[in-house]
Amino acid sequence: MKQKKLNFLVVGKILREKNISIFTLKTFKQIFPVSSWQASYFLEAYTKKGFFRRLKKGLYALENATLDEKEIANALYRPSYLSLEYVLAKNSIIPERAYIVSSVTTKPTRFFEIADKGFSYLKIKRVAFVGYRSNQENLGGKTVYTLVAEPEKALVDYLYFVVLGRKKLNDRLVLKNLNKKKIIRYARLFQRKKLLILIDKLYDRK
Repeated sequence: MKQKKLNFLVVGKILREKNISIFTLKTFKQIFPVSSWQASYFLEAYTKKGFFRRLKKGLYALENATLDEKEIANALYRPSYLSLEYVLAKNSIIPERAYIVSSVTTKPTRFFEIADKGFSYLKIKRVAFVGYRSNQENLGGKTVYTLVAEPEKALVDYLYFVVLGRKKLNDRLVLKNLNKKKIIRYARLFQRKKLLILIDKLYDRK
């Protein structure tokens, strides 16, 4: 689709047809082959008019799109996958609700706030950036794919930061439905003896 001037009605229609609600400037240019200047000007102008929402510099969303927090989390900071307390709470491994959407990444630790919702990203070793899967959900009539840690990996990621002293250990962890062998396998990736010792202690308490 080549055009000298972008029209918002056409742009919005094409983005919806392609099932795209969150996109970068690069993605936008791949869909609409215009210059970087034209793309940036268009996005900024229509963000000010309220047709787009800027999630962070260079990342936009259709203002009227139904956005899920998991979808936002995956798009905000890449590579990343949902993990830690957020996934533990979703799987009833901790009884409390997670108010922060937590993820892990191989990039520097970051925190974002969007519409009064916090999105945190903690850095782990590249070798330990495994143990997640792509989940498919239907949200607001569109198919959304998100990267989410397996429950066992979310637990190991969490305990890793407990060992580092960056998180406090929740004393009400529910481990009965988890695969201990899988937990140990993931824990060994971090090469932290204290992590393996902590896991053994948690199972000894059962």
